[in-house]
Amino acid sequence: MPDATVKFEGARFIITMDPTRRIIADGSLVIQGQRILQVGKAVELAQAQADRVIDATDMVITPGFCNGHMHISYAHATRGIFPDDLGSAYLPNVFKLQAIMTEEEEYNTSLLAITELLKYGTTTFMDPGSTKYLDRCLDAYKQTGCRIITGTHVTDKPNPLGLPTYSTAEAIEIVETTIKHFDGQADGRISAWAMPFAPSMCSDELLLECKRLADHYGTGMTLHYNNGENYIEASVKETGLRPTQHLEKLGVLGNNVTLAHMLGQDESEVETLARTETRAVVVPTAAVKGGAGMTQTGLLPEMLDAGMAVGLATDAGNNSNLLETNRAMYLIAVLYKDARQDSKAIPAETALEMATIMGAEALGLADDIGSLEAGKKADLVLFDTRRAEWQTLFNPVNNLVYNADGRSVHMVVVDGQIVVEDHKPLFVDEWALAQKVQGIGEDMLGRAGLSFPPRWPIV
Repeated sequence: MPDATVKFEGARFIITMDPTRRIIADGSLVIQGQRILQVGKAVELAQAQADRVIDATDMVITPGFCNGHMHISYAHATRGIFPDDLGSAYLPNVFKLQAIMTEEEEYNTSLLAITELLKYGTTTFMDPGSTKYLDRCLDAYKQTGCRIITGTHVTDKPNPLGLPTYSTAEAIEIVETTIKHFDGQADGRISAWAMPFAPSMCSDELLLECKRLADHYGTGMTLHYNNGENYIEASVKETGLRPTQHLEKLGVLGNNVTLAHMLGQDESEVETLARTETRAVVVPTAAVKGGAGMTQTGLLPEMLDAGMAVGLATDAGNNSNLLETNRAMYLIAVLYKDARQDSKAIPAETALEMATIMGAEALGLADDIGSLEAGKKADLVLFDTRRAEWQTLFNPVNNLVYNADGRSVHMVVVDGQIVVEDHKPLFVDEWALAQKVQGIGEDMLGRAGLSFPPRWPIV
């Protein structure tokens, strides 16, 4: 039996993100099975038949968004508890709480995080290795139908975060086992990468072996790459090189390596990254909330000018607190305008590219997702423009980046399957799950003996 077909008919705009960046007014799109069959003007596809026809009048259709760095497994149970002045104690407390999570708790918190991501239009994301019980969380990935890059982060150096420290051999074995077991699961929607946590917490041997494993298995490698002054000074003292040049000398850069956060590099490092075709992900939501000085130490315009593939991310729900790609696009489109006093810096179109086709490239997935073209995987989002924040509508890219938010997401499709319809996830009772996770959070705080009262009294 041939794959079922679905036709989205008469959309107000289809933002294709194809090589010419066509925006099709009064457009239609047909999918068959997992892939896009046709995209064009409604009049051109008027005779195209489908098993189901969806009226897309007043909808803007975009590719599904990519979130290139998002810890999903532990955050939602304790989201919003940390005060602004927690400072350096933040991450140790995060990992203390995560350390006591049970298998079922992690499954439910992951499920809620994925629900939120999908509801607001993010169809592909990378969880950079913080999940403890991957086998159980695999059930959440399959249940939701999401497209995810996962793994197990490892360190072999003592660290101030309280992360488990393995022997180098143990860490390498964990990475390889994870890739072999999880890569390609769920009909290819799940990828598994090598995930050494950060260069400052990993030996050169571990970094090199992780890159070798990524090369051998045809997968990717990601690192947290947020380089403070102390780490830069230590690198220069110990190796004679800035961190990026040291990574190049080791042989751990390349077109299957994605560095996340990307603060603290200088222009020589940007040149190195561009020359080696290393990819990047920036995380404006976490940077601005944490006072990380993104526009002071993050050279995003320079990375883009150098031709690097740079994606967009939100980080964890108890870090940035928000998971909406729309708001991440807004931030990245305005922050550098202000910092550089240049209204032309990071235009709306670039922000959208970072969330779609360039974001897919930064994750090594641009052959399959990131644009709405015949032959690509059917990952797409329908935004309902019958809302005040979408008016008036002349340039849908400006509206999408500067006006809209996830609340206007009407429908989400991943791999040809509708997972959100009429603003509601189809794979879970969202409110029942939210109540369950609230109870999990309360129980975890009690077990950990942690309390973070609000500044203002709750009476």
